[in-house]
Amino acid sequence: MGNAVLECVEINPDADPVAVVIWLHGLGADGHDFEPIVPELNLPPAMPVRFLFPHAPRRAVTINLGMVMRAWYDILDMELSRKVDHAGILESAEQLRQLVQREEDAGMPTERIILAGFSQGGVVALHTALRYPRRLAGILALSTYLPTAETLEKERSPENAGTPIMMGHGRFDDVIPLEYARNAKQRLLELNYDLQWQDYPMSHQVCAAEINDIGVWLKSRIIVREKTT
Repeated sequence: MGNAVLECVEINPDADPVAVVIWLHGLGADGHDFEPIVPELNLPPAMPVRFLFPHAPRRAVTINLGMVMRAWYDILDMELSRKVDHAGILESAEQLRQLVQREEDAGMPTERIILAGFSQGGVVALHTALRYPRRLAGILALSTYLPTAETLEKERSPENAGTPIMMGHGRFDDVIPLEYARNAKQRLLELNYDLQWQDYPMSHQVCAAEINDIGVWLKSRIIVREKTT
């Protein structure tokens, strides 16, 4: 897949951003998938945020008969916990770290960067953020699970041990069953993470109530710089 920084859909505010949200899409989608949600978050003008929606690399996906599509890692089995493409997750995590580093190099402190993701993207966002060596502003994990839970306690970053996490999941999700998300929730709570959890009457998607909750949570995570004279 190479070491090039991921291509992204970028949404920049009119004013200098006070924070950056890097939001990863799910299997088979692309960076445009969550682009329409930004105005629905109702972030105030006094809270200018830069949104990055990376495109996953294209790869063959085993459960889809080897069809090539945008994917953060391969899905090897319909039973998600049976076989895990650890190498693919690690590769995508490294690409996400490079993207965070690019934003930091451009002047945005990591404590003002939020990692977000849906489904596969949530897996990579969680994996990366919980192991990231510098403090992040928050982690948004939607309709996702934690396939690398068994190594988390050993690999986790003390800098992000207290980083707030929001998890949301559909009660009727037939792609990633609610049980998987609840197992992830339980493991994160066992490790004393600051976790906000909510399930919704939906399938493998986002809904208006969840989008509203995301907007409220983002406002709680973004610190507006005081104006200097």
